[in-house]
Amino acid sequence: MSRSAAPLSLLDPPAAPAARRAADGARRRTSASAVLRTVLEHGPVARSTIARLTGLSPASVTDHCARLDALGLIRETAAPRRAKGAGRPHVPVDLDADRFVVGGVHVAVPYTSVALLDLRGRVVAERRLGHDEGTEPDRVLANAARGLGALLSEAEGRLPLGVGVAAGGWVDRDSGTVVEHALLGWRDVAVRDAISERTGLPVQVDGHARALVNAERLFGRARGSRSMLHLFVGNVVDAAFATHDEVHHGPRSQAGAIAHLPLAGGTEPCECGQTGCLQAELSERTLCRRARERRIIRSANPVHVVRAAAEGDPAAARLLVERARMVGRAARLLLDVLNPETVVVTEVGVMSRQDCLTALREAVGRRDALVVPSSFPDSVLAVAGGSVALDVLYRDPLSVPAAPKRNSAEPARSSEESN
Repeated sequence: MSRSAAPLSLLDPPAAPAARRAADGARRRTSASAVLRTVLEHGPVARSTIARLTGLSPASVTDHCARLDALGLIRETAAPRRAKGAGRPHVPVDLDADRFVVGGVHVAVPYTSVALLDLRGRVVAERRLGHDEGTEPDRVLANAARGLGALLSEAEGRLPLGVGVAAGGWVDRDSGTVVEHALLGWRDVAVRDAISERTGLPVQVDGHARALVNAERLFGRARGSRSMLHLFVGNVVDAAFATHDEVHHGPRSQAGAIAHLPLAGGTEPCECGQTGCLQAELSERTLCRRARERRIIRSANPVHVVRAAAEGDPAAARLLVERARMVGRAARLLLDVLNPETVVVTEVGVMSRQDCLTALREAVGRRDALVVPSSFPDSVLAVAGGSVALDVLYRDPLSVPAAPKRNSAEPARSSEESN
């Protein structure tokens, strides 16, 4: 037989079987992710409904549910749902939200938040660790690891799957490094290695704006949006953008750095030499300084400005509305470039007060985009850290180590009982 007449299988390069296995593995991960996401959104849900919603075959759904059950991520609920007519009753499946947690770390300028989140993104436990001894990276990360250890020691019966770490500034997801955080004075800090070494757990690291896009995508009111812009306005001001369930990172995860974009009407001098940069104009440091100048508060805590407004201080209310209006101008600037379907804003006034949300929307001025505050006003930083790890879990649930079997005498709890 001539070479030209040889069967194609004989001409395949040696790498072809490995490539096929890799492709099959990718398909299995994608399908398992679709099944787990459907259970998250619709559970308790019958396998037949999962097949209809995902487009997977019933046999494939049954196989994936068996795998996810063996991993301890889902479980059959106590009460089966009987199908119309004859046949076996449908036994719904739901997340097993009582077994696993992920650790969340968010490094902010004044403090670090450590938390435990369940598989639905709900905060199980949380602590704030002040930076009273400074923001030197080793000290901050060691304190965070100890704080997580303390929470886990108190979480009886909960198994940790991993840790997510979120921070502002330039964060390189792939290397797990905070490349630059000017307000903390951090540069090239190997966060993933430091936390993993101290906890013995797998660690994922990302910027907090991107982490909160994933939180909204999985657990928030913006779930199902085809494109989303998230604008984070704290001491750090940055943004993230996602389309079709994928957050844009760019080379070395540098996307979303908007601190020095000029804001029309801004008057605050920036350390870069310009006036009216987004971060200089909108940061919580600027808010608190202006509040002190107007004798609204004496502290450097933006929550105290919100509290003063809630207690009837008109100067505090005006200051928050002014800031919300400027945030709306910043959102409009980004919206005009990216044109997302949904805009989510994390900002203390917008999350707390209707007058601030109204001022924000008026400044945005676009009626073709849904503009909403963060879905997590009471736990936004804790959710940011944990969502870094939960995003990885929901994208590749088959990577979870098999869970120990439950005691057969342990009763299954319905979703209502576990909420």
